[in-house]
Amino acid sequence: MKKNILYIEDNEQNMYLVTFILEKHGYEVSAATDGQEGIDLAARIKPDLILLDIQLPRMDGYAVARHLRANPDLANIPIVAVTSYAMAGDRDKALAAGCTGYIEKPINPDTFMQQVEQHLQIM
Repeated sequence: MKKNILYIEDNEQNMYLVTFILEKHGYEVSAATDGQEGIDLAARIKPDLILLDIQLPRMDGYAVARHLRANPDLANIPIVAVTSYAMAGDRDKALAAGCTGYIEKPINPDTFMQQVEQHLQIM
């Protein structure tokens, strides 16, 4: 059975690129374009991994991560921030909000799958 990855991202180009790479490597991808949609979809499908943009409309990724961690049914799903926030302290802020990992944008297609699969092995 294919592993399901939920990608919460509001940028169409980023969504397309990441979805293309993940599907090419045999993963099923579910997509949400804002934080609340992502929270609702995660509760419904219980994905194997959540990739989470931080800069989202209406609710930022930090708030999304905290909501996901507060739900006992979702608390053990790895959440990886995939973000252009790359200033000092941004990684720590994402981890403090409940993310288990951090990937900087723009992603490197050559190393992206290795980074993603590291988090799937944690499960």
